Amino acid sequence: MMSSSTGAGVTGDRLAGSTGSGRSRLGGRWLSAGIASVLIAAVIGVATGPVPIPIWQVVLELLDRLPLIDVDSSLSPADRAIVWDLRAPRVVLGLLVGALLAGSGAAYQGVFRNPLADPYLLGIAAGAGLGATIAIVARLRDAVGFMDPVPLAAFLGALLAVAAAGTLSTRRGSTGSSATLILAGVAVANFFTAIQTFIQQQNSETLQQVFAWILGRLSTAGWGEVRLLAPYAVICVVGLLLSVGALDVLAVGEEEATTLGLKPRTIRRLILLVASLGAAAAVAVSGLIGFVGLVVPHAVRMLAGSSHRRVVPLSLLFGASFLALADVVARTVRAPAELPIGVITAFIGAPFFLLILRRQTLS
Repeated sequence: MMSSSTGAGVTGDRLAGSTGSGRSRLGGRWLSAGIASVLIAAVIGVATGPVPIPIWQVVLELLDRLPLIDVDSSLSPADRAIVWDLRAPRVVLGLLVGALLAGSGAAYQGVFRNPLADPYLLGIAAGAGLGATIAIVARLRDAVGFMDPVPLAAFLGALLAVAAAGTLSTRRGSTGSSATLILAGVAVANFFTAIQTFIQQQNSETLQQVFAWILGRLSTAGWGEVRLLAPYAVICVVGLLLSVGALDVLAVGEEEATTLGLKPRTIRRLILLVASLGAAAAVAVSGLIGFVGLVVPHAVRMLAGSSHRRVVPLSLLFGASFLALADVVARTVRAPAELPIGVITAFIGAPFFLLILRRQTLS
């Protein structure tokens, strides 16, 4: 019989081997690339629009807002208002939503040890869609004049779906397996989607509004949506960054994680709770934007390695820049009209998903 010290040594060797370069911390090269991608996406997003503003003036205007920096961008008052009142809020919202969706996707893939997992796996999309549909059909926007009730209804619907999936997967006070949780999420998603479809059929005059929300959008009326999302973004980002070590341990299996003194099922639930909170908040303000949480973490894993010490923070950064740039395409490809941003991410993500699926089948 293997002694406990020998078992711990074998576990440590397996953990080291499973992460490979994952034992190394987030490399400066990749971190710099991620930050650079966010800055580039932000500048392009602010500079792009019906009113052309030179990129160099946008850069100077953004630098002028930094502490201890005083430069003249030579922007007119009208252009300055366009930058700070119209474009900057939308770009920042896109960065936050993209980071939350991609970071949550990385956490889901790590918890379920499946590269095909995404933030909508436990019914978040269906719950948010049902909540938004109810708010639109009930015309709560007219009843509540001081705020838009649709994001709140979508957020509550998403949390309700996740809570229902978690409750259904729990048996006699103990947490269920990952497979049970996924099956519960599928059941909840189908049930909520059925209710949403029934409500839409009974209120066909609101179909256009519902579909516009479902396809996703980043339109803002100022900084209100950013302020609404920011607290959830902070909680989610901090929680995900603190979980990278646990995700790397979970990657080698439950037995090894238990040997190292962790409680795998409890940790899985906590990580899923944080990731689901972030995804639900993102969906509430942007609608259902697909493939970001699936494509970005997998691409990061292919390029930078499988360690979650790299995958999670890089997914947050590259997810932010990916969605901000996708929004630029959505705004410009058919200007002055706009395409739903969900169409752009699906156009990019669907072929990538098929590539992942093919690799999984052949492996």
